[in-house]
This record gives sequence, C-alpha cells and structure tokens, in this order.
Amino acid sequence: MSRRRKITVMVMAGVLTVSTPFFWLLNNPDTGQLVAASVQGATGVAALAWALMQSSANPQPGVATVDTGTAKATGGGRATTGVRRPQGTGSGPVRAERTGDATADGPGSSASTGVDFS
Repeated sequence: MSRRRKITVMVMAGVLTVSTPFFWLLNNPDTGQLVAASVQGATGVAALAWALMQSSANPQPGVATVDTGTAKATGGGRATTGVRRPQGTGSGPVRAERTGDATADGPGSSASTGVDFS
C-alpha cells in the first residue's frame, strides 16, 4: 500500500474511532453511557496507535552472510562468495562479512566476493 493511501486510511480510521462515542453523547447520556463512550474512544485510539507502531516496527528482513567459503568459476561460469541479489529483486539491508576468495577463469566468467548486485 502506498504511503499516501496508508495515511488517508489512518486519518479516516482515527476520525471514525474518535467520532463513534460522540453518538452516545448526543441524547443526555447517563453515567454508564459516559463511561462506555470514554472506554470505547480510548480503546479505539489505543488500537490505532498500536497498528501504527506495528507497521513501522517491522522493517524489511535483511540478508547476512558470514564466513563464506571459496568459489571458483571456469569457462563462462559465475562464482560468488557472499550475497548475490540481481538488480530489482529483494529489498532491505544486505551484509557480507569475512568472505572467501572468488576465482574466475576463462572468457565470459565472473567472480565476486561480498555483495553482487549484477
């Protein structure tokens, strides 16, 4: 969902959550109706705040590679020690630590160590 649409939905939810208890209060409420309206409004606001915190507390998962081995490519092959993420795929952080050697021999072969976005 786009950021603009999410903001619109949250604003509408907030308006509806806060305005609902006011319908209870329009016709000279007694004590029970006042308490119920207060509890309903507070619960709605708390639920909306919780939903907002949950959406921002869950970042995209990352990829981590630690202590990778040695790779070797020959005759047009590809060797990667670490993380290979083709451009346009995936999101979130990527980390490669203490990667091993990558060797490429022959025409058209390639090797990378660490993070490869090709």
